[in-house]
Amino acid sequence: MENKQKYGPLTGKRVLDLSTMIAAPFGATLLGDFGAEVIKVEIPGKGDTLRGMGPFREDEPLRWPALARNKKSLTLDLHKEEGKEILRKLVRVSDVVIENFRPGTLEKWGVGYEDLKKENPNLIMTRVTGYGQTGPNASKAGFGTPATAYSGFTYLHGYTDRPPISPSFSLTDYVTGIYVAFATVTGLYHRDTAEQGEGQYIDIGLYESMFRMMEFLIAEYDQKQIVKERTPGLSGHSSPAGTFQTKDGHWMSLVTSSDRTFERLAAAMGREDMLEDERYHNNAARLSRFEETNGIVADWVKQFNREELQNLLDDYGVPISPIYSIKDIFEDTHYKERQNIIEVDHPRLGKIKMPGIIPKFSETPGAVRNVGPDLGENNEEILSGILDYNDEEIEILRENNVI
Repeated sequence: MENKQKYGPLTGKRVLDLSTMIAAPFGATLLGDFGAEVIKVEIPGKGDTLRGMGPFREDEPLRWPALARNKKSLTLDLHKEEGKEILRKLVRVSDVVIENFRPGTLEKWGVGYEDLKKENPNLIMTRVTGYGQTGPNASKAGFGTPATAYSGFTYLHGYTDRPPISPSFSLTDYVTGIYVAFATVTGLYHRDTAEQGEGQYIDIGLYESMFRMMEFLIAEYDQKQIVKERTPGLSGHSSPAGTFQTKDGHWMSLVTSSDRTFERLAAAMGREDMLEDERYHNNAARLSRFEETNGIVADWVKQFNREELQNLLDDYGVPISPIYSIKDIFEDTHYKERQNIIEVDHPRLGKIKMPGIIPKFSETPGAVRNVGPDLGENNEEILSGILDYNDEEIEILRENNVI
């Protein structure tokens, strides 16, 4: 029990991460956060292309330490037979393979799912591509921004008189990474607990992870033939809702997702009369007068500075938050209490900060055991410790550029 408490509930599971960039690797990182041994397989001399993405401090990539944390790096050329053989040997003693090559690539190399299943029938393989393993778009190149557009998400964001806007960071990749972790542990649970549990492969398209969250689009178009157009904020669901500026110039985000919440807001505003007014008495009525209702709230908000407004609406139980910058987050006491930002050691940068472990398990919490590894840092450890290669064999592999 002590070991599990130290490393997390996935202690004892081994994951081979063949993927690159963000979506699939982030899913593998989440598994590593909760104790899985994650071996990142990288191209010798080059490594994951994420190593070359900014921001940088001098030549040091600053995303890599957190996004590749809790992993070991093994360099392996899968174009060479010796590299494929090492992969096959690792598969025999592993639980999961995560990959994001275009469909058919691993099969062409002789290490696709059916090939690796012969080495380990209990293998779980999680496969991430832009558009999934099947369908007419399966062979297309897939990255997060085009996949976000294809999902319908981008169409909703921006102003109607301007072009649609994409998220300002790799949102789809990170959301997909959460699906990768969820799907992988679900596959492991079935394999390990069902009476006839077995290995299987899991197929995830980047666009699908975003599309799955927008059931309201399907419902509205299916039942009312409405094509929801882009808006600069939350609209069409509840009113009032949006972004409001305080007397001291701060922006606040407020939403009343139910009539009961609006009742509390009306009381805080001293506008209980709105509860009896047919123009505002329920959400449907307020939605039909969205701009007008928001305008009433906006005028009221301007009477208060940020702290006054926050305290007042907290007292009335109205959901509101300041719109934080990262500087605000670093200074916030709640973030500190929740350990949402942690400090770890980096071999060249010294002390660095990164996101903490979430969610929080009461009995088997996860941990950050190491920052993103240097390229090939764990070659000898993996080849000798797991696969029993001796020093001479490892040196030959190195000389032949297999590792």
